[in-house]
Amino acid sequence: MERITLKDKTFTPYIRGAELQSRIAELGAQITVEYAGKTPLFISVLNGSFMFTADLLKAVNLPCEVSFVKVASYHGTGSSGKVTELIGLSEHIEGRDVIVVEDIVDTGLTIQKVAELLSERHPASLRIATLLFKPEAYKGTLPVDYVVREIPNAFIVGYGLDYDGLGRNLRDIYQIVE
Repeated sequence: MERITLKDKTFTPYIRGAELQSRIAELGAQITVEYAGKTPLFISVLNGSFMFTADLLKAVNLPCEVSFVKVASYHGTGSSGKVTELIGLSEHIEGRDVIVVEDIVDTGLTIQKVAELLSERHPASLRIATLLFKPEAYKGTLPVDYVVREIPNAFIVGYGLDYDGLGRNLRDIYQIVE
């Protein structure tokens, strides 16, 4: 891992992909135990969570389904403070066990909006799984049930997370150099 430059920003190595994979495997095993005998529906929040969702589902050893929603709250390196639903959910989720899969929970605005929209459809249960969680930035009250790793409040890219569309394809996670 070495420094990278995306557009006008430089990033340094922060979390190795191997560390992420190990922790995702543990999380998948935990979900497998907790949802034994059930068929959960994983709802992946695009675009950032696509890599995490794929790896998490490979680590879950029980029948499950996956669907996708797309919302937006980021512009550049900061949150816009507004959440806009771009692509809705077509699956019937009433009475279903739902696990929302997010790439990162920082302020909590995005996940709060997604949870509100899904709760209106009356799932049997609704839990949150996130690759990364920034407790220092979190303003929400919604519990974050499954966390791969807590991180400080810094801007990062890689493993699905981007800076103006770039960096999602990186296997490792990089932190911005201020």
